[in-house]
Amino acid sequence: MSQSVVVIGNFDGVHLGHRAVLAHARGLEPGLPVIAMTFWPHPLSVVRPGHEPKLLCDLDERVELLRGAGADRVEVVAFTKAFSEQTPEDFVSTVLLPLSPARVVVGQNFRFGHFAAGDVDTLRELGRGRFEVTAIDMVRSPLHTTDGAERTSSTRIRAALAEGDLESAEAMLGRRISFSGTVVRGDQRGRELGFPTANLLVSDLRAAPADGVYAGWLHRPDRPAEAPMPAAISVGRNPTFDGHELRVESYVLDRTDLELYGVRIRVEFVSRIRGQVKFDGIDALIEQMRDDVSRIREVLAVRS
Repeated sequence: MSQSVVVIGNFDGVHLGHRAVLAHARGLEPGLPVIAMTFWPHPLSVVRPGHEPKLLCDLDERVELLRGAGADRVEVVAFTKAFSEQTPEDFVSTVLLPLSPARVVVGQNFRFGHFAAGDVDTLRELGRGRFEVTAIDMVRSPLHTTDGAERTSSTRIRAALAEGDLESAEAMLGRRISFSGTVVRGDQRGRELGFPTANLLVSDLRAAPADGVYAGWLHRPDRPAEAPMPAAISVGRNPTFDGHELRVESYVLDRTDLELYGVRIRVEFVSRIRGQVKFDGIDALIEQMRDDVSRIREVLAVRS
């Protein structure tokens, strides 16, 4: 195998900081392929179960985003209990060296091996005569020079989402917030009310925007030639009907003929319209939904 540049990180969300790191890594060794090494599941879910953060994207999305950000190859390392117990020497010999790295790029606080025994100095020592090591701030990367970019981190993005602050989350991600999944059969209440929805269940592992109603777009990846459809998107647990499962429910404006059960869709959030409300009855809910749709038309006409 020819030599490569290996960039190691969790890359949750593949935000602007991650993309700048990949671009910087390519510039360090022009002409060599860049391999992004990521771990799945999140290491904390193995070493400290229950303390892992909510994720900004699933594995398929992460791989796709990393490739779009310039990685020539994505190496997904299964983070198991056995893997967590490897020595730093084992990590280098069994995981890194098979990738033929000329250079390895990591964050300044990079730790590896059982009980996080290895650090950047350990990696340099183990790589002596075999590969170079570059340690950079994975958030404040060399290509990030603006104040906003320097504050980019997956933790900050999760916090912005929890507050329903799409603008801040978008600024750090460098793209609109989106959520992908396969449409499941819901309670059919939206259809009965005249607003049929495409329902996605939200995994407990996934970070989602704050409960509320959003303007956005529904995409069908299986039909890439089709234009995205304007949608009213509800995130929450259907408090009016005492729901318990967190869902993302999308009503495509003016469409009651769509059959999307079993179809994988991507929902793109544009703007938060309001928070989630428990209504006293069906009539009040329908009136609010009509008002929501009217406001969403206006938002999407401006921010399409």
